[in-house]
Amino acid sequence: MRPGWQRGIVVAAHLGLAAGGCSETPELGGPTPQAPERRYAGGALGTVFTTAGDAFEQPLPALDRHGERTFFKGRALFRDSWLPPSGDADDTRDGLGPTFNAQSCHACHEHDGRGVLPAAGEPLGRLLVRVSVPGEASDGGPLPEPSYGGQIQPFGAPGAVGEGTVFIDFESVPGAYEDGDAYALARPSLRFDLSAGPLAPDALTSVRMTQHLVGLGLLEAIPEASLAAQAGDGLLQQVVDIATGEVVLGRFGWKATQPTVKQQTAGAFAGDMGLTTHLFPLEDCAATTAGCPDLPSGGEPEVDDGLLHDVGFYASALAVPAPRDLDDPTVQRGEEVFDALGCGTCHTPRHELGEHPTIPGLAGQVIWPYTDLRVHDLGEGLADGRPDHGADGQSWRTPPLWGLGLVETVNGALNLLHDGRAKSFEEAILWHGGEAEESRDAFRAASRADREALRRFLQSL
Repeated sequence: MRPGWQRGIVVAAHLGLAAGGCSETPELGGPTPQAPERRYAGGALGTVFTTAGDAFEQPLPALDRHGERTFFKGRALFRDSWLPPSGDADDTRDGLGPTFNAQSCHACHEHDGRGVLPAAGEPLGRLLVRVSVPGEASDGGPLPEPSYGGQIQPFGAPGAVGEGTVFIDFESVPGAYEDGDAYALARPSLRFDLSAGPLAPDALTSVRMTQHLVGLGLLEAIPEASLAAQAGDGLLQQVVDIATGEVVLGRFGWKATQPTVKQQTAGAFAGDMGLTTHLFPLEDCAATTAGCPDLPSGGEPEVDDGLLHDVGFYASALAVPAPRDLDDPTVQRGEEVFDALGCGTCHTPRHELGEHPTIPGLAGQVIWPYTDLRVHDLGEGLADGRPDHGADGQSWRTPPLWGLGLVETVNGALNLLHDGRAKSFEEAILWHGGEAEESRDAFRAASRADREALRRFLQSL
């Protein structure tokens, strides 16, 4: 059998799909003799070899002493709880609210991992619910819902009232592979118990599962020109970099609406904790929060530039766990199936890095994130009906696959896709439609052995 990091032609012929070839790549050495470069998912300077519950919390090996100090300062801030405004000018951890989803970054990204769906009957915890109405805001984003703004925030600081709770229910959708093996998918729906009455009749809603954070800085270092030059369908989202005022490539978030890790971090401070920064200086005073402009503040801004930099640097500098079991014949077969099904068309395996704005030494590194960072139409089955910048209501950014096989180890559950509905790799694949419909149907037609091999390959990442 060919090594797992070469493209599979055997399965392509078996399934009737096209697959390309790829040549050997330079060997970097490592934990086993003559290890191919794919063992270094984050490149030689961005990969760690750990499989424990803290696998997503490790710093990039590329960091110098100054970078390490900043990383651990940012980690402390990431895990620290913020408090409502105290009126004390020396208090650097106040300003929470007036309404919010969480008191810390870590509350939603436990161990820098993904969110977990709540138990039946419990309100959404580490998941967000975005809301809007049809139309486009001045920055190209969605129009806020008149009563609740851009996001349902269940908690309120003193003087404010939380906006209510959201529950998620699932309907079982039965199906079967072509060989007769049965499966069941879970279609989600939302229930709202809101403090200021129902949403607007034309309101659009979207559940967002928090994603694991490894490798964000590496994705930021992929040159925009390199991504634009790659063949393939899908949209390279264009958004405003608030720091520069320039229109640039959107890379982060489920619809690729944030261009940098720093701006993504500032957006989370604003949307999830009600904390202002110089990038997002205004409080989210929804109509439900009476007297919001007159409520106490934690300063202007509540998160100063130094704190924002350190937390953003921490999120940028999280290393990628190395893939595992690459010498296993079943895993190698699974990679051949992955290629033959056409999964790599969107989940582009390999990229070469340019310079990073704050992490030196990454240029020229080769990484294996399995994403093209484009937004793709995935069909009506995954649609939320809520456009965001250039992405329509059934389009989503291709999520990176690195670290996927350790999500259960870190967070105790898999909960894949933007709303966490898929509890297995197979369920996630079977929900794909639109541009991925042909690949999904080929997966349904594949043999049980090839489906299992693909699962093992994804588990190895």
